[in-house]
Amino acid sequence: MARRPGLIDATVEELRSRIVSGQWPVGTRIPTEPALVELLGVGRNTVREAVQALVHSGLVERRQGSGTYVLGVSELAVTMGRQIADARQSDVVEVRRALEVEAARLAARRRTPAEAAAIETARTQRRDAYLAGDLDAMVETDLSLHRAIVRASGNPVLIDLYDNLIDAIGENIRFNFVTDGDTHGAAAHDGLVRTIIEQDAGGAGRETADYLSALLDEPEG
Repeated sequence: MARRPGLIDATVEELRSRIVSGQWPVGTRIPTEPALVELLGVGRNTVREAVQALVHSGLVERRQGSGTYVLGVSELAVTMGRQIADARQSDVVEVRRALEVEAARLAARRRTPAEAAAIETARTQRRDAYLAGDLDAMVETDLSLHRAIVRASGNPVLIDLYDNLIDAIGENIRFNFVTDGDTHGAAAHDGLVRTIIEQDAGGAGRETADYLSALLDEPEG
């Protein structure tokens, strides 16, 4: 019996790894309890307790009569998603400004040539999507551009925080395209990309603060 908690912990980590790796994507049903017993080579009680631990952590949920489904790949992402599910879009913009202004400054200082190229590519894809009038592609490519900039910051904590808010940020970007197309036009981020490429940290911070402040109808400063 003394080894049982360790076996449960190991089973929890095995299940979590399959979720985090994408083997069981968000929204899909994980294997049934008998299938997990066979897959993992552990007892039914161990599987049951391990799955229950993931339910408590928020990674999965049980649906009566249907099975157990993946809610997210990160406990933090699930928790944050619940916290901001009913948040005002202006609140999300303010959080984005707190993260993205610093990310832009750091990206301008630290970006590698490969990261600079990725940012320019994302900018071009965003512009093309906007000119094509494809809203889904506009949201996807705008989000990809911002993620490329955040990754170029080289700060793993900032990157992790941003990725754990990615669903809310994506919804905010969609909202902004629908309600404020002028601010989010085809050339909206050209200045930001230019300052990062030129490694102008101050300029990158100002560009980011300016367009996010415009979404809040307030002057930067």
